[in-house]
Amino acid sequence: MGCARRGAFNIRISALIEDLNTRTMRRYGKSRRALFDEVERDQLKPLPSTPFEYAEWKVAKVHPDYHVEVDKTFYSVPHVLIGRRVDIRLTYRAVEIFFDHKRVASHIRSSQRSGHIIVNEHMPKAHQRYANTTPHTLRREAAKVGTNTAIFIERLLCDRPHREQGYRSAQGVLSLARRYESDRLELACERALVINALSYSSVANILRSGLDRAPAMSEAVKPAPPHGNIRGKTYYQ
Repeated sequence: MGCARRGAFNIRISALIEDLNTRTMRRYGKSRRALFDEVERDQLKPLPSTPFEYAEWKVAKVHPDYHVEVDKTFYSVPHVLIGRRVDIRLTYRAVEIFFDHKRVASHIRSSQRSGHIIVNEHMPKAHQRYANTTPHTLRREAAKVGTNTAIFIERLLCDRPHREQGYRSAQGVLSLARRYESDRLELACERALVINALSYSSVANILRSGLDRAPAMSEAVKPAPPHGNIRGKTYYQ
């Protein structure tokens, strides 16, 4: 059916509907239009301000880092709900999270299936201080100190199971530059890397004890001089 014929049919149908609605009904002595105006019109409620939006529901358990996973993206919830099961309402635009029939979090749904969507207020107080910290800023500050410090900070960020733990340790190490010279911090990080002591306390202890000023690890252990009473390592092979 062509568009012109379809349009003509619609015009004709509209005219027939109008005639039907204004025609007086024998049983009521009134038309459908008149009955609608008298009985139903005042009972109508305004249409919703927003159109209907299709939604899906799922149940999820809150992870130890106070996030829930939706399509491989992680959305934060209040940290007090860690370990609890929550209901998640998913629409094209939003992710709403409910606990005990109350909405506890709402996020704009991410179009990318990766990363974390975080609301600072959902974090524990101890984590909120790192809310504006990023790996990029930590790496940049470490590079200003030196190569070994940059490598040490990179290892810290990669080795911690939760990124906030890495941020906390990294910021602690970088804060040592305010108490010690940058050259000393660089040497301390080098020694910590050699012995695989990847923690803030290790670097702080090296600086506190002055081990950063000791000979480099490769120079500290020298081969023993030749002597008749020294068999050497090959004796035991």
